[in-house]
Amino acid sequence: MPEGHTLHRLARLHQRELAGGVVRVSSPQGKFAVGAARVDGHVLTRAEAWGKHLLHHYDSGLVVHVHLGLYGKFYDSGLPMGEPVGQVRMRIFGVPDGKPGFGTDLRGPTACEILLPPEVSALTERLGPDPLRRGADPDRAWRRIHRSRKPIGALLMDQRVVAGVGNVYRAELLFRHHISPHRPGTALSPGEWQAMWADLVELMKVGVRVGKMVVVRPEDDHGAPSYALDRPRTYVYRRAGEPCRLCGTPVAHAVMEARNLFWCPGCQPD
Repeated sequence: MPEGHTLHRLARLHQRELAGGVVRVSSPQGKFAVGAARVDGHVLTRAEAWGKHLLHHYDSGLVVHVHLGLYGKFYDSGLPMGEPVGQVRMRIFGVPDGKPGFGTDLRGPTACEILLPPEVSALTERLGPDPLRRGADPDRAWRRIHRSRKPIGALLMDQRVVAGVGNVYRAELLFRHHISPHRPGTALSPGEWQAMWADLVELMKVGVRVGKMVVVRPEDDHGAPSYALDRPRTYVYRRAGEPCRLCGTPVAHAVMEARNLFWCPGCQPD
């Protein structure tokens, strides 16, 4: 599932290419046809991301909410756009005004729906702080973490605690701070959380800037290759059974709350 940096990159792209002008919106697949008709021909005023959620704000006050889920993806195109390929939930393109124009097809999202402003507020209020949003308050997350006996590995994946963190950032952040994913939230110190938050902010900013996760420190960036072609080099994520890049201990794997978990028992002892 795409993590928060991916949604922020999409929001920036759509803000740059589509915001401020009239857009045409359709649903070739048909599942979003009624919603698309409500915003088609309107001005897209703003695109933004909250955690793993993408929001398109329109001059009518309506908002298109997209959650990519496991399989959702935008496929960009110049204009004119060709015939839709596959099951396109939403097609959106700008009305050219002396520039080449931009369009994109959304396929396979978990959610693509119209929200009213109160519904957007309800959505964002139930999310934890987003490390990539200006003014995000890490103390909001800390108040939930230090009162919980749930393992920190589960708390970091709870979007009500921190918005935008997924499996890769979870695994790599905990490794970088030598914290076991099984440690209860109550056992985390304020200083540890402050250091983790600051690191997470910087890691995700890099992800937005370069378009991929960069989680291995330069001095450790050697040895075993990435776990797959075109995937980030990691310390522990998807490296079960392989030697830790720092201590050589085999990387461990388990399932925590239905999600794969990776950690180094040597560097992250319980």
